[in-house]
Amino acid sequence: MMQPWFDANHYAWIPGSAYGVAAGLMGGLVAWLALWLVAIALLIAGFVALAEGQPWGVWYSLLLPGAVGTLVVGANSVVVEKTYRQVEERRLAAKDLM
Repeated sequence: MMQPWFDANHYAWIPGSAYGVAAGLMGGLVAWLALWLVAIALLIAGFVALAEGQPWGVWYSLLLPGAVGTLVVGANSVVVEKTYRQVEERRLAAKDLM
């Protein structure tokens, strides 16, 4: 087995917690693209850790927030884009009335 990337007993909470805090802060700003890219990076890092034979605590703490973030933010990006388009159309229609 390879040397672990980090001590999972002490640091496994950091990737998921950091992603959750960033999602909460940036969610208000609807910075979904940046969150999606971070989630994809965590997902890739988790798969790489799994492929390299890292301990469960290492790959799981990277893979879980990556998978959840990729699915949730990716699915909601369609809704956010549609809402932005509707708001812009309403804004333009209201501008035409004046």
